[in-house]
Amino acid sequence: MPICEMKNVTKTYGSGPARVDALKGVTLAIEPGEFTVFKGPSGSGKTTLLNQLGCLDAPSDGELLIDGRRTNELSSRQLSHLRAEKIGFVFQSFNLIPVLTARENVELSLELARRPGDLRATAQQMLEQVGLEGLGHRRPNELSGGQQQRVAIARALAKRPLLVIADEPTANLDSANGEHVLRTMERLNRELGTTFLFSSHDPMVVKHARRVVTLHDGRVESDEQKQPPPREAR
Repeated sequence: MPICEMKNVTKTYGSGPARVDALKGVTLAIEPGEFTVFKGPSGSGKTTLLNQLGCLDAPSDGELLIDGRRTNELSSRQLSHLRAEKIGFVFQSFNLIPVLTARENVELSLELARRPGDLRATAQQMLEQVGLEGLGHRRPNELSGGQQQRVAIARALAKRPLLVIADEPTANLDSANGEHVLRTMERLNRELGTTFLFSSHDPMVVKHARRVVTLHDGRVESDEQKQPPPREAR
């Protein structure tokens, strides 16, 4: 069963002369374990599409299902819980809390997701999985851009989400750090079976993706499945 499904989803902003149709009848399904990139020029609808799949915004028309639940039937409180427990986010600007250490940033995600157990140990283990062993005590301004992005990945994955949404995750990184971050996410996708969805026009991100969905003017222009999801994720 798909973990995300969009059925003829439309998203409109404004009205009259100011009306913008950001998505126009998008239909697609995301299977468990995918490593998928949505690409297209600026204004094609990439970020709007991710905002829908991350339950950060609601469709103007059509139907969106996450983990088999129709999002239009959920209250704002239920949607908030769905995001906290099922969806991890990785942003191009990292969005780490500057007064917290790397470990504390990850712990906070676990607290918000109401995960049981030793949160400190879980956060430390996740930082080790992204190659930041021994750096959990450092604050964001004491880390490089690539290291901050890996803290953001650890934060997103620590709660074992259904999927991780990454909006232009390499945009603020040089090519070497961008490659490192992508390889880290690829490895975690294989080992944990976590679904990763990206928006990007970076050729390096597109090269690593196993499925490439191209958007143009709010519509799906093409959908190329380069490789199936890992067998253990199915």
